[in-house]
Amino acid sequence: MSKLTKQTTGEAESLEQWAILVLPWLPPSALSAAASTCRSLSRVAATVNSRRVADAARGLEIYPIPFHNPTSDPTPYSYFLYSRFPFSSPPPFCQSWGGNLSRPATNPFSLANFISSVTTVSFFSGCDCVGCSIDGGCPCSGFDDGGGIGVGSLRECGVHCSCGLECVNRTTQRGIGVRVKIVRDLKKGWGLHADQVLNKGEFICEYAGEFVTTEEARRRLQTYDELASTNKLSPALLVVREHLPSGKACLRVNIDATKIGNVARFINHSCDGGNLMVVLVRNSGSFLPRLCFFAALDISEGEELTFSYGDTHLRPNGLPCFCGKEACMGVLPSEET
Repeated sequence: MSKLTKQTTGEAESLEQWAILVLPWLPPSALSAAASTCRSLSRVAATVNSRRVADAARGLEIYPIPFHNPTSDPTPYSYFLYSRFPFSSPPPFCQSWGGNLSRPATNPFSLANFISSVTTVSFFSGCDCVGCSIDGGCPCSGFDDGGGIGVGSLRECGVHCSCGLECVNRTTQRGIGVRVKIVRDLKKGWGLHADQVLNKGEFICEYAGEFVTTEEARRRLQTYDELASTNKLSPALLVVREHLPSGKACLRVNIDATKIGNVARFINHSCDGGNLMVVLVRNSGSFLPRLCFFAALDISEGEELTFSYGDTHLRPNGLPCFCGKEACMGVLPSEET
Protein backbone atom coordinates (compact mmCIF):
# COMPACT_ATOMS: atom_id res chain seq x y z
CA MET A 1 0.00 0.00 0.00
CA SER A 2 2.81 2.37 0.92
CA LYS A 3 4.65 1.54 -2.33
CA LEU A 4 1.49 2.24 -4.38
CA THR A 5 1.06 5.64 -2.70
CA LYS A 6 4.63 6.64 -3.48
CA GLN A 7 4.21 5.60 -7.10
CA THR A 8 1.00 7.59 -7.46
CA THR A 9 2.63 10.64 -5.89
CA GLY A 10 5.58 10.31 -8.23
CA GLU A 11 3.31 10.06 -11.24
CA ALA A 12 1.43 13.15 -10.10
CA GLU A 13 4.66 15.10 -9.75
CA SER A 14 5.81 14.02 -13.21
CA LEU A 15 2.45 14.98 -14.65
CA GLU A 16 2.64 18.45 -13.08
CA GLN A 17 6.16 18.98 -14.40
CA TRP A 18 4.93 18.06 -17.87
CA ALA A 19 1.87 20.30 -17.51
CA ILE A 20 4.01 23.29 -16.44
CA LEU A 21 5.78 23.06 -19.81
CA VAL A 22 2.78 22.26 -22.01
CA LEU A 23 -0.33 24.02 -20.64
CA PRO A 24 0.92 27.61 -21.24
CA TRP A 25 0.81 26.82 -24.99
CA LEU A 26 -2.92 25.98 -24.95
CA PRO A 27 -5.80 28.31 -25.87
CA PRO A 28 -8.50 28.78 -23.17
CA SER A 29 -10.83 26.02 -24.40
CA ALA A 30 -8.07 23.40 -24.46
CA LEU A 31 -6.69 24.66 -21.14
CA SER A 32 -10.13 24.32 -19.54
CA ALA A 33 -10.53 20.81 -20.93
CA ALA A 34 -7.13 19.78 -19.54
CA ALA A 35 -7.96 21.28 -16.14
CA SER A 36 -11.12 19.16 -15.89
CA THR A 37 -9.25 15.85 -16.17
CA CYS A 38 -7.46 15.73 -12.80
CA ARG A 39 -6.36 17.79 -9.81
CA SER A 40 -2.75 18.06 -10.92
CA LEU A 41 -3.66 19.62 -14.24
CA SER A 42 -6.29 21.77 -12.56
CA ARG A 43 -3.68 23.30 -10.24
CA VAL A 44 -1.29 24.06 -13.08
CA ALA A 45 -4.09 25.48 -15.25
CA ALA A 46 -5.14 27.80 -12.41
CA THR A 47 -1.58 29.13 -12.19
CA VAL A 48 -1.45 29.64 -15.97
CA ASN A 49 -4.75 31.55 -15.93
CA SER A 50 -3.58 33.70 -13.02
CA ARG A 51 -0.37 34.63 -14.84
CA ARG A 52 -2.27 35.43 -18.04
CA VAL A 53 -4.53 37.81 -16.13
CA ALA A 54 -1.46 39.45 -14.59
CA ASP A 55 0.22 40.31 -17.91
CA ALA A 56 -1.30 40.38 -21.39
CA ALA A 57 2.14 41.30 -22.79
CA ARG A 58 3.75 38.03 -21.65
CA GLY A 59 6.76 39.87 -20.22
CA LEU A 60 7.64 41.41 -23.60
CA GLU A 61 6.96 45.03 -22.59
CA ILE A 62 8.73 47.14 -19.96
CA TYR A 63 5.79 46.89 -17.54
CA PRO A 64 3.22 44.10 -17.10
CA ILE A 65 -0.19 44.91 -18.59
CA PRO A 66 -2.88 43.29 -16.41
CA PHE A 67 -6.52 42.45 -17.06
CA HIS A 68 -9.16 43.77 -14.63
CA ASN A 69 -12.71 42.46 -14.71
CA PRO A 70 -14.98 44.21 -12.16
CA THR A 71 -18.12 42.97 -13.95
CA SER A 72 -20.27 39.89 -13.46
CA ASP A 73 -18.90 38.47 -16.71
CA PRO A 74 -16.78 35.42 -15.75
CA THR A 75 -14.25 35.93 -18.58
CA PRO A 76 -10.89 36.57 -16.85
CA TYR A 77 -8.94 37.66 -19.95
CA SER A 78 -8.99 37.92 -23.73
CA TYR A 79 -6.88 35.41 -25.63
CA PHE A 80 -4.71 36.51 -28.55
CA LEU A 81 -1.12 36.12 -29.73
CA TYR A 82 1.18 38.98 -28.78
CA SER A 83 3.55 40.91 -31.01
CA ARG A 84 5.23 44.16 -29.98
CA PHE A 85 5.57 45.35 -33.56
CA PRO A 86 3.75 45.15 -36.91
CA PHE A 87 4.50 42.52 -39.51
CA SER A 88 3.69 41.89 -43.15
CA SER A 89 3.78 38.11 -43.52
CA PRO A 90 3.15 36.10 -40.34
CA PRO A 91 4.48 32.54 -40.19
CA PRO A 92 2.17 30.03 -38.51
CA PHE A 93 3.14 29.91 -34.86
CA CYS A 94 1.85 29.45 -31.34
CA GLN A 95 3.02 31.27 -28.25
CA SER A 96 3.50 30.36 -24.62
CA TRP A 97 1.47 32.48 -22.20
CA GLY A 98 1.21 31.99 -18.47
CA GLY A 99 4.31 29.86 -17.95
CA ASN A 100 7.51 30.56 -16.06
CA LEU A 101 7.63 34.33 -15.47
CA SER A 102 11.45 34.33 -15.64
CA ARG A 103 11.17 33.32 -19.30
CA PRO A 104 9.18 35.87 -21.32
CA ALA A 105 7.36 34.67 -24.41
CA THR A 106 9.22 34.85 -27.67
CA ASN A 107 8.37 37.75 -29.97
CA PRO A 108 8.12 36.33 -33.50
CA PHE A 109 8.42 39.68 -35.28
CA SER A 110 11.05 42.39 -35.00
CA LEU A 111 10.58 46.04 -35.88
CA ALA A 112 13.85 46.07 -37.82
CA ASN A 113 12.66 43.23 -40.05
CA PHE A 114 9.36 44.99 -40.72
CA ILE A 115 11.00 48.31 -41.56
CA SER A 116 13.48 46.53 -43.83
CA SER A 117 10.63 44.77 -45.64
CA VAL A 118 8.92 48.07 -46.50
CA THR A 119 12.05 50.07 -47.28
CA THR A 120 12.64 51.25 -50.83
CA VAL A 121 15.96 52.40 -52.29
CA SER A 122 14.30 55.42 -53.91
CA PHE A 123 13.86 57.03 -50.50
CA PHE A 124 16.46 58.70 -48.28
CA SER A 125 18.29 55.76 -46.72
CA GLY A 126 19.22 57.15 -43.32
CA CYS A 127 21.24 59.67 -41.33
CA ASP A 128 24.82 59.52 -40.12
CA CYS A 129 24.33 61.90 -37.21
CA VAL A 130 26.68 61.62 -34.25
CA GLY A 131 23.81 62.68 -32.00
CA CYS A 132 20.34 63.01 -33.52
CA SER A 133 18.13 65.95 -32.65
CA ILE A 134 14.36 66.26 -32.98
CA ASP A 135 14.46 70.04 -33.36
CA GLY A 136 15.41 69.86 -37.01
CA GLY A 137 19.07 68.98 -36.68
CA CYS A 138 18.53 65.39 -37.89
CA PRO A 139 17.32 65.01 -41.50
CA CYS A 140 15.17 62.06 -40.40
CA SER A 141 13.09 64.08 -37.92
CA GLY A 142 9.83 65.92 -38.53
CA PHE A 143 6.34 66.19 -37.05
CA ASP A 144 2.96 67.43 -38.24
CA ASP A 145 -0.05 67.21 -35.90
CA GLY A 146 -2.51 67.19 -38.78
CA GLY A 147 -3.81 70.62 -37.89
CA GLY A 148 -5.42 69.22 -34.77
CA ILE A 149 -8.29 67.76 -36.82
CA GLY A 150 -6.72 64.90 -38.74
CA VAL A 151 -4.13 62.17 -38.50
CA GLY A 152 -0.69 63.44 -37.55
CA SER A 153 2.59 62.39 -39.13
CA LEU A 154 6.03 61.80 -37.66
CA ARG A 155 9.42 60.92 -39.17
CA GLU A 156 11.95 58.85 -37.23
CA CYS A 157 15.33 57.27 -37.84
CA GLY A 158 15.37 53.86 -39.51
CA VAL A 159 17.36 50.68 -39.89
CA HIS A 160 20.02 52.29 -42.11
CA CYS A 161 20.73 55.20 -39.75
CA SER A 162 23.97 55.17 -37.79
CA CYS A 163 22.24 55.81 -34.43
CA GLY A 164 21.03 53.12 -32.05
CA LEU A 165 17.73 52.35 -30.33
CA GLU A 166 18.54 54.88 -27.59
CA CYS A 167 18.33 57.70 -30.16
CA VAL A 168 15.90 60.50 -29.20
CA ASN A 169 14.39 60.22 -32.68
CA ARG A 170 13.20 56.64 -32.09
CA THR A 171 10.47 57.35 -29.53
CA THR A 172 8.01 54.79 -30.90
CA GLN A 173 10.51 51.99 -31.47
CA ARG A 174 11.11 50.85 -27.90
CA GLY A 175 7.69 49.36 -27.18
CA ILE A 176 5.17 50.51 -24.58
CA GLY A 177 6.92 52.62 -21.96
CA VAL A 178 3.92 53.66 -19.83
CA ARG A 179 1.70 51.72 -17.46
CA VAL A 180 -1.67 50.68 -18.88
CA LYS A 181 -4.26 48.05 -17.99
CA ILE A 182 -7.12 46.26 -19.76
CA VAL A 183 -10.51 46.71 -18.07
CA ARG A 184 -13.77 44.87 -18.78
CA ASP A 185 -17.04 46.75 -19.31
CA LEU A 186 -20.36 44.91 -19.62
CA LYS A 187 -21.41 46.90 -22.69
CA LYS A 188 -18.16 47.78 -24.43
CA GLY A 189 -16.19 44.67 -23.55
CA TRP A 190 -12.47 45.06 -22.92
CA GLY A 191 -10.91 48.52 -23.06
CA LEU A 192 -7.44 49.96 -22.51
CA HIS A 193 -7.03 52.32 -19.53
CA ALA A 194 -4.19 54.46 -18.23
CA ASP A 195 -2.57 53.00 -15.12
CA GLN A 196 -0.62 56.19 -14.43
CA VAL A 197 -0.91 59.89 -15.20
CA LEU A 198 -0.12 60.51 -18.88
CA ASN A 199 1.02 63.90 -20.17
CA LYS A 200 -0.17 65.53 -23.37
CA GLY A 201 2.08 64.52 -26.26
CA GLU A 202 3.39 61.39 -24.53
CA PHE A 203 3.79 58.26 -26.67
CA ILE A 204 1.39 55.53 -25.55
CA CYS A 205 1.63 52.59 -27.93
CA GLU A 206 1.74 51.42 -31.52
CA TYR A 207 -1.09 49.56 -33.26
CA ALA A 208 0.73 46.29 -33.88
CA GLY A 209 -0.79 43.76 -36.21
CA GLU A 210 -0.58 42.25 -39.66
CA PHE A 211 -0.32 44.60 -42.65
CA VAL A 212 -2.66 43.18 -45.28
CA THR A 213 -3.62 44.17 -48.81
CA THR A 214 -6.88 46.02 -49.43
CA GLU A 215 -8.31 42.99 -51.19
CA GLU A 216 -7.51 40.77 -48.22
CA ALA A 217 -8.80 43.40 -45.77
CA ARG A 218 -12.15 43.54 -47.56
CA ARG A 219 -12.44 39.76 -47.49
CA ARG A 220 -11.66 39.62 -43.77
CA LEU A 221 -13.94 42.55 -42.92
CA GLN A 222 -16.89 40.80 -44.51
CA THR A 223 -16.22 37.69 -42.43
CA TYR A 224 -15.54 39.68 -39.27
CA ASP A 225 -18.76 41.72 -39.63
CA GLU A 226 -20.82 38.53 -39.88
CA LEU A 227 -19.18 37.02 -36.79
CA ALA A 228 -19.31 40.27 -34.80
CA SER A 229 -23.05 40.65 -35.45
CA THR A 230 -23.61 37.40 -33.54
CA ASN A 231 -21.04 38.21 -30.80
CA LYS A 232 -18.73 35.43 -31.98
CA LEU A 233 -15.77 37.72 -32.59
CA SER A 234 -14.33 41.09 -31.59
CA PRO A 235 -12.52 42.19 -34.76
CA ALA A 236 -9.53 44.53 -34.62
CA LEU A 237 -8.86 45.37 -38.27
CA LEU A 238 -8.01 49.03 -38.60
CA VAL A 239 -8.08 50.92 -41.90
CA VAL A 240 -6.29 54.27 -42.22
CA ARG A 241 -6.23 56.48 -45.31
CA GLU A 242 -3.39 58.92 -45.86
CA HIS A 243 -3.83 61.62 -48.49
CA LEU A 244 -0.60 62.00 -50.43
CA PRO A 245 0.95 65.48 -51.00
CA SER A 246 -0.30 65.62 -54.59
CA GLY A 247 -3.87 65.48 -53.34
CA LYS A 248 -4.71 63.18 -56.24
CA ALA A 249 -4.09 59.88 -54.49
CA CYS A 250 -4.68 58.22 -51.14
CA LEU A 251 -2.57 55.56 -49.46
CA ARG A 252 -4.69 52.99 -47.65
CA VAL A 253 -3.11 51.08 -44.77
CA ASN A 254 -4.84 47.96 -43.37
CA ILE A 255 -3.63 46.56 -40.03
CA ASP A 256 -5.28 43.43 -38.63
CA ALA A 257 -4.71 42.73 -34.92
CA THR A 258 -7.68 40.38 -34.55
CA LYS A 259 -5.53 37.30 -33.91
CA ILE A 260 -2.00 38.66 -33.47
CA GLY A 261 -1.15 42.10 -32.13
CA ASN A 262 -0.52 44.10 -28.97
CA VAL A 263 -2.81 45.76 -26.42
CA ALA A 264 -3.67 48.63 -28.77
CA ARG A 265 -6.29 46.21 -30.13
CA PHE A 266 -8.34 46.96 -26.97
CA ILE A 267 -8.58 50.74 -27.53
CA ASN A 268 -12.25 51.62 -27.93
CA HIS A 269 -13.98 54.22 -30.06
CA SER A 270 -15.25 57.56 -28.77
CA CYS A 271 -17.60 59.73 -30.80
CA ASP A 272 -16.06 62.92 -29.35
CA GLY A 273 -12.65 62.06 -30.81
CA GLY A 274 -11.24 60.51 -27.64
CA ASN A 275 -8.10 61.42 -25.73
CA LEU A 276 -5.55 59.88 -28.11
CA MET A 277 -4.00 61.35 -31.24
CA VAL A 278 -3.40 59.01 -34.18
CA VAL A 279 0.02 59.55 -35.75
CA LEU A 280 1.44 57.85 -38.84
CA VAL A 281 5.14 57.22 -38.23
CA ARG A 282 7.59 56.71 -41.06
CA ASN A 283 11.08 55.45 -40.45
CA SER A 284 13.75 56.71 -42.83
CA GLY A 285 13.59 54.84 -46.11
CA SER A 286 10.25 53.22 -45.31
CA PHE A 287 7.29 53.65 -47.64
CA LEU A 288 4.58 52.16 -45.41
CA PRO A 289 3.88 54.07 -42.18
CA ARG A 290 3.33 52.60 -38.73
CA LEU A 291 0.26 53.71 -36.76
CA CYS A 292 0.99 55.07 -33.29
CA PHE A 293 -1.00 56.69 -30.48
CA PHE A 294 0.03 59.74 -28.47
CA ALA A 295 -1.85 61.45 -25.63
CA ALA A 296 -3.92 64.26 -27.17
CA LEU A 297 -4.32 65.86 -23.73
CA ASP A 298 -3.38 65.21 -20.11
CA ILE A 299 -4.90 61.88 -19.03
CA SER A 300 -5.69 60.86 -15.44
CA GLU A 301 -4.78 57.51 -13.92
CA GLY A 302 -7.64 55.04 -14.48
CA GLU A 303 -9.08 56.98 -17.43
CA GLU A 304 -10.01 54.94 -20.49
CA LEU A 305 -7.90 55.51 -23.61
CA THR A 306 -10.02 56.12 -26.73
CA PHE A 307 -9.90 57.57 -30.24
CA SER A 308 -12.33 58.03 -33.11
CA TYR A 309 -12.61 55.05 -35.46
CA GLY A 310 -13.90 57.32 -38.22
CA ASP A 311 -17.13 58.50 -39.84
CA THR A 312 -20.21 56.78 -38.40
CA HIS A 313 -22.26 57.77 -41.43
CA LEU A 314 -20.45 55.17 -43.51
CA ARG A 315 -22.37 52.33 -41.85
CA PRO A 316 -25.67 53.57 -40.35
CA ASN A 317 -26.73 49.98 -39.64
CA GLY A 318 -23.49 49.04 -37.92
CA LEU A 319 -22.83 47.77 -34.41
CA PRO A 320 -24.12 49.88 -31.48
CA CYS A 321 -21.75 52.37 -29.85
CA PHE A 322 -21.54 52.54 -26.04
CA CYS A 323 -18.98 55.34 -25.66
CA GLY A 324 -21.43 57.26 -23.46
CA LYS A 325 -20.41 60.69 -24.71
CA GLU A 326 -22.89 63.51 -25.32
CA ALA A 327 -21.85 63.45 -28.97
CA CYS A 328 -22.46 59.67 -29.28
CA MET A 329 -23.94 58.76 -32.67
CA GLY A 330 -25.23 55.43 -31.37
CA VAL A 331 -23.40 53.44 -34.07
CA LEU A 332 -19.77 52.33 -34.32
CA PRO A 333 -17.90 53.42 -37.45
CA SER A 334 -17.11 50.50 -39.73
CA GLU A 335 -15.16 50.32 -42.94
CA GLU A 336 -17.16 49.72 -46.09
CA THR A 337 -16.27 46.41 -47.71
